[in-house]
Amino acid sequence: MARIRYGARTGTEIAAARTASSKLPDIWSTGVVAVWESDPDAVAAVLPPPLKPTGRPLVRVTISAVDLPGYPLGAGSVAVAAAHHGVEGWYPLVMPMTHERALIGGREVFGEPKKLGEVTVERDGPVVRAALARHGIAFVEVRGAVSAPLPVPEPARKTDFYFKFLPAVDGSGFDIDPVLVHCVRNEKVRKLERITGDVVLRESMYDPVADLPVRTLVEITLGEKTSDQAGRVAERVSAQALLPYIHQRYDDPQQILDGPPEGSV
Repeated sequence: MARIRYGARTGTEIAAARTASSKLPDIWSTGVVAVWESDPDAVAAVLPPPLKPTGRPLVRVTISAVDLPGYPLGAGSVAVAAAHHGVEGWYPLVMPMTHERALIGGREVFGEPKKLGEVTVERDGPVVRAALARHGIAFVEVRGAVSAPLPVPEPARKTDFYFKFLPAVDGSGFDIDPVLVHCVRNEKVRKLERITGDVVLRESMYDPVADLPVRTLVEITLGEKTSDQAGRVAERVSAQALLPYIHQRYDDPQQILDGPPEGSV
């Protein structure tokens, strides 16, 4: 009998897949990172409890071209500075990815707010343009020119915060209590350059990052980086407290109730 591909995998096959994924080589990306100070009230307003604002109302956009062999990937993130029980890091609001594979694992395993989108990183001599777009709207764009090389920083440990949850089948909230995930990355940089330029935020009902205006531009850099990633559940969180924020994950909050038309299955 031929192998039934939807059938159960053997324990040996599952173990081999885990081993292969744990031995991935360094994957380097070339990306633009822009950081700015925004409105403190706006930054505080997007943080679900128990996350709290840090001492500075920072917003960070990362726009990268990832050098996956035979599978080039565009990856982006718009995040705000946040703190949890003495740990400072970033809370991403939207993470556009150009391929489904990068999207699914991050959402289902870590709770990352990933969505399919367009990611552009272009360089022509010193001139650099990077953008994140969805639904035909480049909702964030970074433009400028390379103005100076920067010292390569030492390897750094960075934390992102995600909420992992499962919407209830009957639409009443969640099937189980959500969890707050600390995702820790050990980042290495092999090249870094300063960009003199600006950040443009465009209105989008789907990705309303324009609500986090650029008050003071802190820095724009272009770099070549690699990092690993490990997550842990920091705590279970209040479903009632998180429920008002779950629209951040969806273009239309009603889509969590979408199902096949009656009689179609």
